[in-house]
Amino acid sequence: MKEISITSSFTIYDNINELSQDIQDLMNQAVEIRKKAYAPYSQFRVGAALLLDNGKVIAGSNQENAAYPSGLCAERTAIFYAGSAYPEAKILKMAITAASDTNQTQAPIPPCGSCRQSIAEYEIKQETPIEIYFMGEIGEVYKSASLKNLLPFMFDKKFL
Repeated sequence: MKEISITSSFTIYDNINELSQDIQDLMNQAVEIRKKAYAPYSQFRVGAALLLDNGKVIAGSNQENAAYPSGLCAERTAIFYAGSAYPEAKILKMAITAASDTNQTQAPIPPCGSCRQSIAEYEIKQETPIEIYFMGEIGEVYKSASLKNLLPFMFDKKFL
């Protein structure tokens, strides 16, 4: 038997005001698109904004459906649009924010498992890490220098 140890590293900011101005702007775009989420079932609104290497910012919000599996998270909405509209562009940074209609979210909300896998696909494809910033409605902001901190055992095409 053998044991391995995996360590993840995050930078924690007390609030959005501690971020550099460009990341504050990206997070504010995520906040604005979060307000447009279609979340009549969960009342949990998520916004994501991506900065591409061509300077474009792509934003997406979660879109729910009465047939729950048919909905789509904010992160995947933004990533899939970016991949469709700008297939050669690299995703440099991603800002994610989440808020509940019923109570204030103060803890940073990371991407779900399906979104982590989708982000992994693009990070592997582009061969460069994607900086990921995530927060709740208020409070701390976590920064991961790569998806590998959130998903250390990534599944990709080399396993197929």
